[in-house]
Amino acid sequence: MDPTQTSSLDAGHAAWRTEMLDHAGTTLLIASPPYPGSGDDHRAGVRDLAGRSLHQCGAMLLRGLRKGTVSDFNDFAASFGHELLSYEFGSTPRSRIEKGVYSSTEYPAHQWIPQHNEQSYTLKWPLKIWFFCDNPPDVGGETPIADSRQVYRRLDPALRATFKRKGLMYVRNYGNGLDVPWQRVFHTSDKVVVEAYCRAQSIQWEWRDDGELRTRQLCQSEACHPTTGERVWFNQAHLFHVSGLEPATRDALLAAVGEADLPRNVYYGDGTPIEVAALDEIRGVYRELSLTFRWHDGDILLLDNMLTSHGRAPFKGKRRILVAMTEPYPTP
Repeated sequence: MDPTQTSSLDAGHAAWRTEMLDHAGTTLLIASPPYPGSGDDHRAGVRDLAGRSLHQCGAMLLRGLRKGTVSDFNDFAASFGHELLSYEFGSTPRSRIEKGVYSSTEYPAHQWIPQHNEQSYTLKWPLKIWFFCDNPPDVGGETPIADSRQVYRRLDPALRATFKRKGLMYVRNYGNGLDVPWQRVFHTSDKVVVEAYCRAQSIQWEWRDDGELRTRQLCQSEACHPTTGERVWFNQAHLFHVSGLEPATRDALLAAVGEADLPRNVYYGDGTPIEVAALDEIRGVYRELSLTFRWHDGDILLLDNMLTSHGRAPFKGKRRILVAMTEPYPTP
């Protein structure tokens, strides 16, 4: 992960200092403002930078802006013409900090969160995702990124063809102390509301005898970016599949509830098992392409969610990275 270019870019009528990091085809533009100021002060320059660069590099880190509050971040992320989205049908625990701003995934600090494109396990997702470093961790805690175009190109064409032909079926079992309760996922305790949402999103649902919920949804393995026209690898099969769990956790879950009742799992769209070797190949490609950077206090990261995946490294110390999402796609 070495800088390949340092330059000044005329954005918003003033020169921003920019640095491009590149690792195996994954790139990150780091941009610092030409003079001190808040995100609001530099909104025009950020808009120009994103318009010029984001569809090429897929990721842009704003460093050196005067750090604001969570409300300032909310306003800044929402000021680019798109309302901030709620975290609907989430697959991981998060806390709503304020309207449109959420905590990053609340998994234990010692765990890796694998690379993923946000909500690529559904048929509707945000095109943009913003991150705000409100408190950098003492050690680790990076947010590695990987270029989804490069992932697609590096994978065996035969593997891609199989995934595309068969599609993917995500199976989720909510609650029971093992996963996020369905009431939290759907933001309601009304089963009628849940069923209406599932019906609208082509999700199959099943109410179990204990009152808990099981869902199944058929989804894509790849997608076409609506602006660039490029093919991207766009799913979470490697993350949802039981083989992605730590061996001790996997064995304990299978012994306790069996495969059918696992909190999360994924199959080919016809219900047949996905080969672990194929998933290991996908994980290996993500490892090869992942680019990491250290968080600085007040950093703001903007990702094109289709062009760039993200994850989380283990960490020590207090870590507070906040998230906001915009631009639902496909457009309602």
